[in-house]
Amino acid sequence: YYFKLMAGKDEYEVARLHSNGDFLARIADQFEGDYTLRYNLAPPLFARTGADGLPVKSEYGSWVRHVFSLLAKFRFLRGTMFDIFAYTEERKAERALADEYRTLVESLLPRMTAANLPTIIAIASIPEDIRGYSHVRQHHLAAARKKEAKLLAELDRRQP
Repeated sequence: YYFKLMAGKDEYEVARLHSNGDFLARIADQFEGDYTLRYNLAPPLFARTGADGLPVKSEYGSWVRHVFSLLAKFRFLRGTMFDIFAYTEERKAERALADEYRTLVESLLPRMTAANLPTIIAIASIPEDIRGYSHVRQHHLAAARKKEAKLLAELDRRQP
């Protein structure tokens, strides 16, 4: 699960997935005739924020595939000081979450017993509940934090 938190779907991964040819092949398998692709995106560096505080998506034409292709080639910048996406609040929060998880697991290991193993496994598997991208991910993260607090309280009650 630690890997899941460290290997999130970032802008470079989205670009790779949309530009490697598999995506267009799947679309071509599902649709016939003359069709046009439109992408509804909220790029983190350009998206406006709506009245509800969520990013507002904008529609982009098929030309954005060229941007995806270019961006995918720059994934070697991921994690370096030249990674412009690393400075967004979302990426900083993802790195902090991975660090929090590692610290949590390290704190659980000395407390592990046969009796509380199911609870510890449930806590350790919480990252499985954190899905999505951007505000969708934040929603799942909030629910996961509540679940974690409940399970940690249960673990504390069971501790001798």
